[in-house]
Amino acid sequence: MGDSGGIEGFEAVIGLEVHAQLATDSKLFCGCATSFGAAANDHICPVCIGLPGALPVLNKRAVELAVRAARALGCEVANSSTWDRKNYFYPDLPKGYQISQFAIPYASGGKIPFFSPCENAPAELATLPLTRIHIEEDAGKSVHDDQAAHGRSVVDYNRGGTPLIEIVSEPELHRAADAAACVRSLRQLLRYLGVCDGNMQEGSLRCDANVSIRPVGESRLGTRAEIKNLNSFRFIEAAVDYEIQRQVELVRGGGKVAMETRLWDTDAGVTRSMRSKEEAHDYRYFPDPDLPPLIIDEKSLPAAWDPLGELPMQKVERYQSDCGLAQGAARHLAEDAATAQFFEDAVARHNNPQAVSNWVLNALLSESKGGSLADLEFGGAALGELIELIDDGTISGKIAKDVLVEMTDTGDSPADIVDRHGWRQLSDSSAIEAMVAEVIANNPGQRQQYLAGKTKLLGFFVGQVMKQSQGQADPKIVNELLRKLL
Repeated sequence: MGDSGGIEGFEAVIGLEVHAQLATDSKLFCGCATSFGAAANDHICPVCIGLPGALPVLNKRAVELAVRAARALGCEVANSSTWDRKNYFYPDLPKGYQISQFAIPYASGGKIPFFSPCENAPAELATLPLTRIHIEEDAGKSVHDDQAAHGRSVVDYNRGGTPLIEIVSEPELHRAADAAACVRSLRQLLRYLGVCDGNMQEGSLRCDANVSIRPVGESRLGTRAEIKNLNSFRFIEAAVDYEIQRQVELVRGGGKVAMETRLWDTDAGVTRSMRSKEEAHDYRYFPDPDLPPLIIDEKSLPAAWDPLGELPMQKVERYQSDCGLAQGAARHLAEDAATAQFFEDAVARHNNPQAVSNWVLNALLSESKGGSLADLEFGGAALGELIELIDDGTISGKIAKDVLVEMTDTGDSPADIVDRHGWRQLSDSSAIEAMVAEVIANNPGQRQQYLAGKTKLLGFFVGQVMKQSQGQADPKIVNELLRKLL
């Protein structure tokens, strides 16, 4: 969609509804597995496909994980909440209803902390207030025009009954970039807690965005459109940006925004109407007669009140205040629990946070191609040892890169690798002086140019000496001797 003056004169208002699959081994009300990738309809039973007489039994672990998420988000956890049946008829819902929480959710209030991106400046810490979080079961998956289905519409019920929490925000965001940043922060938090694996490609985390516009200065909300099932940060930002512009252009042209559900067409880069909200079915919520109220307290669910540990935002703050790192580096290091632990183990071994940060971000993560540092053959303490060998002059930074390659291949300790190859740095001034004198004598032309003012040639001489010493001469001593002898 072309830009027709941006959204000048209007303000966008965005609210989020995020569905996060709880990291349990079995479903919310039965013992069927929740693992991804099984053959269609392999993980089903009379309970999750709604056969007559089958009764639900609540998964305790799902509630424990849900409570941990609520605590981390600062919600008020209800001592007693209720289960409701959300009735609608669609092939992916075999019972004809979904067990959810409508009247009394298990958690209310709270907020999502996130970094609001700023152009040409560090991001600003912001928060998005939450309305509620409730627990519910997922529906199955309809497959249309799939080759394996021979052109028919079929249903895979493996996801049916999978435990979810739905995190519902207040409509208090105003930029698409903030919507994406907020979901990114929420995903990071849930992964830290072990509540959700956050795999958006597999549907473990899905976002619905409610978007409306209003004239600047207006307090009443405009008519909203809901964009369903956004499964990547890029799609969230692109879809919300498009929808804001679509609504502004519609209103500027004299039209009215319809209350409807829309889908994001990733190929065309547009939102498309799915169904009108006015035509949506009345869900006819009523209390589930097969499930008693959900009672949550520390006595009945002690694991839900286990210490949460240091959360991502707290790590970022500590890395900046205690380690002296810039915000960008601190955020990268705290991005996932494995990277943060690797960094902290390295600093615990050798207290040089800036050097550790540089090696982790520039030498390890940049080469990992999306892999986890947990998959390396060595841990953070070994990296700390390597940096200690550099700082105490045992090896040069150049040799350290070779050591790191071998550490990655073998998992051997840096000291063992250095000793095996005889890579300890040469710091004998007399031996280095002899090499420096030989290099100068072998390059009289470059020496004359250096004396004539081309001082950048010092780097050429340093390189020649390092080459002759096979990278083992102490660069500091090399530089000092070259300046003296040249």
